[in-house]
Amino acid sequence: MLTWQQLHDLKCAELLDAADGWGAVSTQADAARTRISGEMIHGLEATQKGMAAPAAIDRLRRLDRNYDYIHTECGLVRTTVNSLVYELIGFQGQLKDALDDAASLGFTVAADGSVSYPAGGQNVVTNQPNPGGSVTADTPILSRPPTLNTPHPGLADPNPNRAKAQDIADRIRRVLTAARQADEHFSSALNKLKAEPGLDVTDATWKDAAADLAAVRQISGDRLKKTIPTSGTPAERHDWWTHLSPSQRDEYLALCPDIIGNLDGIPAVARDKANRDNLELLIGKLSGVDDGAAQAKLAGLRSIDEQLRAVPAPGVPPMYLLGIGDQGNGRAIVAFGNPDTSKNVSAYVPGFSTSLDESFARNDIDRARATAKGAGFYDPSSASIVWLGYDAPQFDAVKFLEINKMAENFEVMGDHDAKVGASAYNQFMAGISTTHEPGDRHITAIGHSYGSLTVGLAAQQHGGIPGADDIILVGSPGTEAKTADDLGVGRDHVYVGAAKNDIVTQLPSKGEVSGSSLITQLERPLIGGYLADKLKEAMDGGPDQLYFGTDPASHEFGAKRFATGDGPPLIDGGKLKGLELPSPDVSAHSHYFDPNKDPESARNIAKIVSGNAQRIGTQEPR
Repeated sequence: MLTWQQLHDLKCAELLDAADGWGAVSTQADAARTRISGEMIHGLEATQKGMAAPAAIDRLRRLDRNYDYIHTECGLVRTTVNSLVYELIGFQGQLKDALDDAASLGFTVAADGSVSYPAGGQNVVTNQPNPGGSVTADTPILSRPPTLNTPHPGLADPNPNRAKAQDIADRIRRVLTAARQADEHFSSALNKLKAEPGLDVTDATWKDAAADLAAVRQISGDRLKKTIPTSGTPAERHDWWTHLSPSQRDEYLALCPDIIGNLDGIPAVARDKANRDNLELLIGKLSGVDDGAAQAKLAGLRSIDEQLRAVPAPGVPPMYLLGIGDQGNGRAIVAFGNPDTSKNVSAYVPGFSTSLDESFARNDIDRARATAKGAGFYDPSSASIVWLGYDAPQFDAVKFLEINKMAENFEVMGDHDAKVGASAYNQFMAGISTTHEPGDRHITAIGHSYGSLTVGLAAQQHGGIPGADDIILVGSPGTEAKTADDLGVGRDHVYVGAAKNDIVTQLPSKGEVSGSSLITQLERPLIGGYLADKLKEAMDGGPDQLYFGTDPASHEFGAKRFATGDGPPLIDGGKLKGLELPSPDVSAHSHYFDPNKDPESARNIAKIVSGNAQRIGTQEPR
């Protein structure tokens, strides 16, 4: 049982030294992990082709995960000890105040916490000083037995020192009770921070680590979490981070990786470090959840983890994880190249049906990878980002074209998600601008599909997209802007890619969706690009109107249209049987970034992103 003397004599500096020791182990494990994954594994994969190489790489990957786990758990031990010391220092201060008050009054504090006080005051009957005595914490005020000096038995002790002594005894008891509870809680948490026997770090291990993180947060009273400026601007957050000591940053990274990793205004290297740890925790968390949505996210997380550990392909800059989370349809922000040190930075927003799943991890991340590689050909100082920081509308692109559900499917495409995403995107872009190192920079905002609406709305918010020099819209259903001038960068810096056979760039107007003429047109035989032509003919709002305003590829909008491939036709040959449509091919909507399927478009995007827009191939607006 902790006594007041033990609390008084406790050397908190020694506990802080112990916490620093655990922090040093965590840092060393992180360095070892980085060396294994960044040097040893990559070196083996790049140079060794024999039969022994895969076995060696597998063992190194296991060691990598072990060091990753050691880094996380030792960081939690450090944070737990630091939090305990933080509490104990406060309790020591309260105890010292009580003891100082006792000493100044001439009171004596016994080992059991009782307080003795001297005679004081004067008895009105005997004219003698009221005798001294001793009290313990919570002694009832009427408990003193009557004496000759107590003229009214059962009343309070008339010695004024008694009440003062009682207050001091009660304060000592309260601070001891709180210190004992903290000691028990923190000791319990520390006892749980231990690994199971064996060398395998599995999903279950990371699930346990996630529980450890939650427990440490709970007992520490979110001490660190409360000090993070989550409501501040990206500039304010960056200023806060830069003024932290290295050990303070390590502590935040250990206890709050989910917050720091997704906080706009924190440098890319720190966000990447936090998110890699949080990625493992999320994998552990979702591995035991059976529902389909969780399993889809888990597949996406595993794919991202696999790509982070892989050797970058030739010409592709290193991969950074700038955001990760399982809220909503999932969150993921991935960069190829460090956006803080690269001259050219692009941030691409995906569109319809995008969520954190394996498709996103393979296709959308690959678009950012291809853009980074392509831009690097023109300027090696280029970084490319895919930003899934919002919930895009979810529907199947093929089922979207079902005639009997056309109006219903169009209703899915409201602009609410884009408006919410626009604000979040601008916060992210403000963070990118804030953390970018001094010097020349060229920032491009890219929106694909429904993501172009998100980017367009972001550009129309007050102040526009922070730092953006150019805007690229591909496969766009509109931006709700009347002309390119409304996007804040000047029409000469707005670039549009619209493939001939991309149905999304030829959507009807909002008014047309609620009418009957659209279905009338769709009921006619469809061959080749007929559907696209008839959609354009059927639009009520005029030849330049899309579902979300002026067609970005039109003369009226005024942007620069760059050349793209046509893409495969929506319906290629065949005839209708009654009202039954052959399965449409909507892949033209997805080829813009692919250097194999649409090299002309991918090349033009790379030129714009790298600051070489004057070299693009152009195409006449519609």
